[in-house]
Amino acid sequence: MKKIKIYVFFLFILINLNVYANDSEFNEWKKNFRLIALEKGVSLKIIESTIDKSIFLKNVIKYDRYQPEFYEDTKTYISKRANNKKVNSGLKIYKINKTKIDKITQEFSVDKDLLLSLMGIETNFGNYLGKMDIVSSLATLSYDKRRSEFFTSELLTLLILFDKGIINPNNYLGSWAGAFGNFQFMPSTIKNYAIDYNEDEIINLKNIEDSFASAANYLNKIGWNNKTPCFYKVELINETPHKYLNTSAKKIKHKNKISYLKKYIKNSEKLNDLDNLKAAIVTPDYDIIPDAQKLTPAYLVFDNYELILKWNRSLRFALAVCTLKNKFKNAI
Repeated sequence: MKKIKIYVFFLFILINLNVYANDSEFNEWKKNFRLIALEKGVSLKIIESTIDKSIFLKNVIKYDRYQPEFYEDTKTYISKRANNKKVNSGLKIYKINKTKIDKITQEFSVDKDLLLSLMGIETNFGNYLGKMDIVSSLATLSYDKRRSEFFTSELLTLLILFDKGIINPNNYLGSWAGAFGNFQFMPSTIKNYAIDYNEDEIINLKNIEDSFASAANYLNKIGWNNKTPCFYKVELINETPHKYLNTSAKKIKHKNKISYLKKYIKNSEKLNDLDNLKAAIVTPDYDIIPDAQKLTPAYLVFDNYELILKWNRSLRFALAVCTLKNKFKNAI
């Protein structure tokens, strides 16, 4: 209990750190950012209609410090996001848009169950797209020190997309982190992978055709393979060397062929067909959840799993996506 209380205490401090910005400091940041944006080629018109009107959103800092990936154990996290209710909602979306979705998945060679899973977890199939002004969200996170460089780059990219008319700046509302649309694309992802699939001369990521095609294009370009698995849940023997356990999503280490890793896995004969595939062991709770066990829960994760980490660098997020994906595969 003492360990949990200490954890909660420090989490409280972290959540409230830098929540409030001095108005004069944020306005000074906007003046400096204005110069940077002009230097990068953003028009004065776009700057005046976006940056000049942006405000500091204190809740964005709170959300950034208190993401569920930081405190929910894996079982809780997955059960909330990969349940039968989600499956039923996704099947309704698929039934209505079957022809369009099937065409897109065939064209880009990306599983429909993966696309449905990502949409379901990101926005509950378009029901929770976010209500925050994305410019203000990104400006707040750019002003904040924790990941300023990343969000400054995303904000500049967004303004350039506005300027070029690739996306419409009017009522551009999304998540606290600056993500937008059915699949919650960040500006850089929009720039690199979004598609005007229905050819109406604007990319609308709230539209089924544009959003599904854009997500499929992204996954195809980064190397998704329909023929290989995402993960397997396993039970490790007590003698499993700790060096093989990945507890961070920053970089998956110590990948080996299944034939080698099987000696650390109970009932490993069920993996015989995968002997030549490379995998790593992930134990997602140990470094985050107070009093979590080192060896459980444990998962063998493959290349496809690591691709999901590029979408959202969270061990639990990738596990939830792959879990819901499997449920859709069995239901469709």
